Amino acid sequence: MSKLIIAEKPSVAKSIASALGASSRADGFYEGNGLLVSWCVGHLVSPMDAGSYDERFKKWRYDDLPILPEPFRYVLALGKEDAFENLRTLMNRPDVDTIVNACDAGREGELIFRLMYEMAGCRKPVLRLWISSMEDSAIREGFSDLRPGADYEALYQSALCRQKADWLVGINATRLFSVLYHRTLNVGRVQTPTLAMLAERDAKITLFHKEKYHLLRLILDGAEAVSEKFTDPAEAEQAAAMCKGAAVTCTSVTKEQKKEQPPKLYDLTTLQREANRLFGYTAKQTLDYAQTLYEKKLLTYPRTDSRYLTSDMAETASCVIHLAAKLPPFDGCGNFFPLVEAMISDKDVSDHHAIIPTMEIEKADIKALPLGERNLFLLVCCKLLCASAEPYMYEAVTATFNCCGHSFTAKGKRVLAEGWREIDRIFRAFLKEKPADGDGDTLPDFTEGQIFDGAEVAVTEHFTQPPKPYTEDTLLSAMENAGKDGIPDEAERKGLGTPATRAAIIEKLVAAGFVERKGKSLIPTKAGINLVTVLPEPLTSPMLTAEWEQKLTEIAKGSTDPDTFMDGIRTMVQEIVSTYSCISEDGQKLFAPEKEVIGTCPRCGQPVYEGKKNFACSDRSCGFVLWKNDRFWTSRKKELTKKMATDLLKKGRTNVKGMWSEKKQAAYDAAVILDDTGGKYINFKLEFPKRKAGADGRK
Repeated sequence: MSKLIIAEKPSVAKSIASALGASSRADGFYEGNGLLVSWCVGHLVSPMDAGSYDERFKKWRYDDLPILPEPFRYVLALGKEDAFENLRTLMNRPDVDTIVNACDAGREGELIFRLMYEMAGCRKPVLRLWISSMEDSAIREGFSDLRPGADYEALYQSALCRQKADWLVGINATRLFSVLYHRTLNVGRVQTPTLAMLAERDAKITLFHKEKYHLLRLILDGAEAVSEKFTDPAEAEQAAAMCKGAAVTCTSVTKEQKKEQPPKLYDLTTLQREANRLFGYTAKQTLDYAQTLYEKKLLTYPRTDSRYLTSDMAETASCVIHLAAKLPPFDGCGNFFPLVEAMISDKDVSDHHAIIPTMEIEKADIKALPLGERNLFLLVCCKLLCASAEPYMYEAVTATFNCCGHSFTAKGKRVLAEGWREIDRIFRAFLKEKPADGDGDTLPDFTEGQIFDGAEVAVTEHFTQPPKPYTEDTLLSAMENAGKDGIPDEAERKGLGTPATRAAIIEKLVAAGFVERKGKSLIPTKAGINLVTVLPEPLTSPMLTAEWEQKLTEIAKGSTDPDTFMDGIRTMVQEIVSTYSCISEDGQKLFAPEKEVIGTCPRCGQPVYEGKKNFACSDRSCGFVLWKNDRFWTSRKKELTKKMATDLLKKGRTNVKGMWSEKKQAAYDAAVILDDTGGKYINFKLEFPKRKAGADGRK
């Protein structure tokens, strides 16, 4: 008899087959050593569309809401029918007695397998392969420790609740507010609170009122001491005049030894944040690179929320650290003895441990990796080496001075042991990046009571700064920490979404036109801000969604009832639909497309807007309009473009190439002159370019 192993992707299936000796390739699977290995190609089964439950749901109407299907039904994902049939055929083979779920070891991987298994009507026993690395040794070890599929029933229920909740909230809220505002408004359980955070930050930036302040700066033995802020410039100048040339007394010198412990290893969110800071990668790009490196067996499983390793990994981690230390640019670091113990914490690892390189780096050609993958791989290596290094130790020095009753402060630090920062500095130099944090200037050896004659003083002008727009780095951090103040400290999962879903949420907001990227910044569009404004608080509150994530985690652990959770979701959806049944006339205009001003009306001076069929004066009583399909243009096989209309309004003329002459059956170029006589229709004149004289003087 044979076991059928089902992976999530063809590349993963290939690795598993290779590691387990299923070396014979057939159509849609590998075979050998008593095993069949095949794959899902992601989600093969999807929730049924609302319109498929009932014909009337194919149209979006308020009267049909809320749509609360019971039971939920599922269909094959479009275009994946062949992949599903391949798996069903394999599952039904008489020689297959056991199915092994080898989809990604997480909530979504469990859902992908179970929905496919249920749709196929399979009843054969299921075992679960749960691994965090695609290395051959990890696959073989995991296969020797297969667990009963029933052990993951609670995880499946959590995944199912997540999917159903997203469907119910997404379908009903999207239809409700789209019908009310006459525009497709995509509303999501996680994406809408994320959009709300972006809109809130944008409002703070817009409403920010900058304030001017001044500082006095003393130069003492080459070091700079700075005063408190002065809000009154006259007061600052007066203080500077008093201090100029006066005696300065050192009133105190404090020295404090400080220690910065090595950073923790990467979970997915931290990796995405640092990759955005260093390389400008989006969260999705980072996840894609990490997933590819995982499938190439170079990184461990990326969709993790843990920053620690388990105790049984200590020896492997030590070996990987020594291999990583041999890679350029880390081979330039001084010799160090890795402190693996600091990375170990069994209680802080749930489904998967932190992201680290694998033993495969010994054989891999890192230089041959595509740039994005190489950068990300070296970043993970850097973090592993930093996390295993000695602490960074320094002496912080603060000196205070008095001059004519005004207090000044100078700060500096003296490095005692570079520790892990040496590795970070070498890596940043390799990337031609500035060090993460300057070590600060080393102060002269000031002593308390020391007096300086003839102070040099300068006044500098400064302004308070508005909050900065979110980048993917700072937004991921905000999503991770959203709502945490209202959730108990012992709660395992907090924030908006999960490490595996946050990248997709950001991409959805951009694709829907609610957020745009400007450099590294994420800026909400006018439509995005308006959407947040009109939606009810439960849909925009990060607190509520964070609570839902926590409940989903509890469902996965078997401590919360899935039916109770879903009842709460249905009740909330019903309340939103009944509360928001109509909107004001002004509200309906919020999402009306903005008309673009393309020039000034030559008759009345009011703005001229572009419409679908024309360029018309905003004052309807004026009557000035340029039709895009005016017979003047269509007879010449042309359409009036925005650029041509702009030229006509600004210059009174526009140059047009390739106009067609019916009479001569030929194309020609000419300038079109606006000839407005104030009548109902606008006239145009043609002006032809003058011919240049030939070489013999003829024209």
